[in-house]
Amino acid sequence: MATHELDDRKTKILQAIIQNYLETGEPVGSRTISKYTDLHLSSATIRNEMADLEDLGYILQPHTSAGRIPSDKGYRFYVDMLMEEKEQEITEMKDLVLEKADKMEKLLKQAARVLAQNTNYATMISAPISNRNKLKFIQLSKVDESQLIAVIVMEGNIIKNKIINVEQEFSNETLLKLNMLLNTTLNGMSIEEINLGLIARLKEQAGIHGKVISNVLDAVAEAIQIDEDLEIYTSGATNIFKYPELSDNQSAQEIINAFEEKQQLAELVTKTLQSEENTGIQVYIGQETPVKMMKDCSVVTATYELGEGMQGTIGIIGPKRMDYENVMKTLKTLKTELDAVFHKEE
Repeated sequence: MATHELDDRKTKILQAIIQNYLETGEPVGSRTISKYTDLHLSSATIRNEMADLEDLGYILQPHTSAGRIPSDKGYRFYVDMLMEEKEQEITEMKDLVLEKADKMEKLLKQAARVLAQNTNYATMISAPISNRNKLKFIQLSKVDESQLIAVIVMEGNIIKNKIINVEQEFSNETLLKLNMLLNTTLNGMSIEEINLGLIARLKEQAGIHGKVISNVLDAVAEAIQIDEDLEIYTSGATNIFKYPELSDNQSAQEIINAFEEKQQLAELVTKTLQSEENTGIQVYIGQETPVKMMKDCSVVTATYELGEGMQGTIGIIGPKRMDYENVMKTLKTLKTELDAVFHKEE
C-alpha cells in the first residue's frame, strides 16, 4: 500500500471523494468536498489537490463531467486503509478483552474462595454474560480464496470468530460492500430484531452473495445465544459435609457432583439471570430451588453488573438452617464490591 505517496490532506480528500461516490454514484466536484471534509480548504485548493490525485492515478474525470470518480488504484488505497484500521481495532479490542478476562478470572476465583471462608457454605460465581446481546459490528475478511472469517463483536466487547466457506474468491471491494451492508443494517440489533423480512431484504441487496449473508447471519445467531461454555468458579463444596442433615444421606454427594459437573449450576445461573426480579437477592428454600440435586438445601443468589448489559450470578448453597442474615449481608457486600470494581475499570 503506497501510503507514503499521499500526505494527510490528499488522503482525506481521496477518502471524501470515495465515500461520497459510494453514497451517490455521481462524480464528485471540489465544492462538494469543501462541504464534506473538516479540512476548511477553499475550492481552489481542493481543485489543485484533486488534480494531483488524478496525476497520481487515484481518481478519474469522466469526459462528460467536471467531477471525479475513484480509479481502481483509488479503491485499492481506500480498501487497504479500511482493512488496516479495522484489523488494528479488532486486535486492540481482543488484547483488551483477553487482559480483562484474565483479571476477571483471578478476581472471581478469589471472591468465591473468600465467600466460602466467610460463610462456611459452598459458593459459586459465574463469569458475566450479556443479557441483551446486541451487535456492535461485523467484519468480514478473506482467509484465502475459499474461506472468509466473520469477526462478530457484541455489546460488552464479546468477540466471536466464524470461518465461512465460499465457492469463489471475493475481491476486497466486494467484501467492503458486504461489510457496509451488514453493518448499516444490523448495527445495534438484538437477535429478536433480526426477522425473516430483514434477512430477505439483506439477501436481496447482496444479490449473488446472498448465501454468504445467510452464513454470516447463522454465525451471528450462534454468537448471540447464551454461551454454553459458561464459566463458573466454585469454592467450599466440601463445607457441605459440616452439616449432618446434608452429609448423612446422599445429598452431599449429589451436591458435590453438581459442583464438579457445573451443568446444573449453569441452569441456576441462566434461570437467575432470566428472572424479572434478578436485580436484587433471591432466596430458594428446599423444593423452590431450580437445581433438583439441591432440594434439601437453601440457595441464595445475587446478580452483579458489569455494564453494557453484562451480568453474572453469585450463589451460596447451604443447609436450610443457614444463617440467612449473615449470608444476605455478605452477598450484598460482595455484589457492591464487584459492581464497583467492574465499573471503575470501564
